[in-house]
Amino acid sequence: MARILYVEDDTEIGSWLKRELEDSNHDVTWIQTGDQATHYIDQVDAVILDVMLPGLDGFTVGQRLKKQQPDVPILMLSARTSVDDKLQGLDFADDYVTKPFHPEEILARIEVLLRRYNKQQEKIIKLNHLTVYLDQNRVVDEQGEDIVLTGKQFYIFHYLLRHPNQILTKEQIYEAVWGEPLIEGDKTLMVHIRHLREKIELYPSQPMILETIRGIGYRVKL
Repeated sequence: MARILYVEDDTEIGSWLKRELEDSNHDVTWIQTGDQATHYIDQVDAVILDVMLPGLDGFTVGQRLKKQQPDVPILMLSARTSVDDKLQGLDFADDYVTKPFHPEEILARIEVLLRRYNKQQEKIIKLNHLTVYLDQNRVVDEQGEDIVLTGKQFYIFHYLLRHPNQILTKEQIYEAVWGEPLIEGDKTLMVHIRHLREKIELYPSQPMILETIRGIGYRVKL
């Protein structure tokens, strides 16, 4: 878990991304102007900062934050896509993402920044006979042998592990992993789930890790 300061004046985007970050077990302080941001910078591990803000713009706020706490990574968000704007942001910030964006991309980029600044310990999950090293993209069985997953298999498993004990719909999982809406009747996800179970379950026909919630989707219980 990381403590994140999120500065965003758009209430719809702000509440949406805050919820996604908290669902991934981050502690989020969301403020809608940059004027008070310096009051929080000593208490957080990372900053997500929108460029277009009322009052002080994100570039000014970010420069102040970086000057006050150089070892706290800053991720800039902006609808501005010009090279000049990106260069202005990256002059002080650690990363720059243009809108629209997918929450999984923000989560992945934040984790990279946290590792770079040593702000977060390695995430290790013990799950029945498995040990999952999220930061290393590794799954190990009880004999210490690596279980080799394909990229899509690991992304599916990783996404479910980010939302432990939650029932996730097929549509949610497909969109998070493939980045596009699920087409009705498409069996791609089901096939990947079957192959994933063959690798991670002791008894794939009686799964204890990756549960099917009939008519809805899937869940990993911790």
